[in-house]
Amino acid sequence: MLYYLFTYLDKLNIPGAGVFRYISFRSAMAVITSLFISMLIGKRIIQYLQLKQVGEVVRDLGLEGQYRKKGTPSMGGIIILASILIPVLLFAKLHNVYVILMLLTTIWLGFIGFVDDYIKVFKKNKEGLAARSKLIGQVILAMIVGVTLFSSKNVIIMEKVPVSELTARERIELLDQNRPYYAEGQVSMERKSTKTTIPFIKNNEFNYSWLVAFIPEKYRRFWTWVVFVIVVIFIVTAVSNGANLTDGLDGLATGTSAIVGTALGILAYVSSNIIYANYLNIMYIPNSEELVIYASAFIGATVGFLWYNSYPAQVFMGDTGSLTLGGIIAVFAIIIRKELLIPILCGIFLAENLSVVIQVSYFKRTKRKYGTGRRIFLMAPLHHHYQKKGYTEPKIVTRFWIVAIILAVISIVTLKIR
Repeated sequence: MLYYLFTYLDKLNIPGAGVFRYISFRSAMAVITSLFISMLIGKRIIQYLQLKQVGEVVRDLGLEGQYRKKGTPSMGGIIILASILIPVLLFAKLHNVYVILMLLTTIWLGFIGFVDDYIKVFKKNKEGLAARSKLIGQVILAMIVGVTLFSSKNVIIMEKVPVSELTARERIELLDQNRPYYAEGQVSMERKSTKTTIPFIKNNEFNYSWLVAFIPEKYRRFWTWVVFVIVVIFIVTAVSNGANLTDGLDGLATGTSAIVGTALGILAYVSSNIIYANYLNIMYIPNSEELVIYASAFIGATVGFLWYNSYPAQVFMGDTGSLTLGGIIAVFAIIIRKELLIPILCGIFLAENLSVVIQVSYFKRTKRKYGTGRRIFLMAPLHHHYQKKGYTEPKIVTRFWIVAIILAVISIVTLKIR
């Protein structure tokens, strides 16, 4: 909102109003505002939750120090949501399709998580919202994201296209713009595309249309987008639930999300800058620079929440926060065409997810075979395995953060290592 106000003031030649045109300034303001909101409302929300006795429902897992968590306020994800939404509404271009998608993701998953926490805390139902209901909500969101990216004329990338593949309309547009062809018979065009980035490969672009190359050409575009929407559904549900599983130790999911968000912000910045995109030989995504402001608010919100969520936690984010953080990361990565980097960038979430899948699958398989279920890990998710081995909670969290930083650096380095 402030962006539009100061843009109007700039037209009136008000001194200093033009500073809002710069992404760097608005991003810095988003971080500062997000941190300020976290600090300002965080303590008050915690006190309110304590007053209402909105305590965490803690299952007895036989872990040392678990008694300490009993009664700690939950639903602290409200702090994160407010700290993201308010700065974005203030400093971003709200008509930008990418910003709209990120706001929708935040509100949608925040609502699902809030309902889940409400049932657990106020209705005293440890199971919370039915898993099927949460999954349906995630799938619907993913479908909206996928279809929007498919249908919106504002979702485009700049790519080099062989002259022989240009449509008649595109040739006319080039002539009208007086743009010459490249010597090698290619021209840079802004167009809708199903390409994404694949790491460690020269000319690191993967086109979803390759997966349906066997389908007749007149149907291929439709089925390409069907495949893309299916991939989006898988990524959103996997990363969202992965973040949810990771939220088991003080500061673990919060700190990991802040690290991942920082890497995504860097990737969004270079992808939205035509000079850096050309230098790094990566996709240039017009109009995606507004995502840098969202990433800045995301980083500020998670770091600000960490002030209260670090060991020993004064508040837990609950599903209100964890489901939302994972979904935000997934949708953000998809928008900037970096979703195939998620196994590396979100390696902590992936490991937590896989540990549960492996543990449950192995237990069921051995129970059928031997009559008694056996386990690979002492306890799943993975962080509980290390707790059982005797590691202290702060040590586990810190080491997971270190691994997350390494994975984030590797993800960024993939821009040049091919």
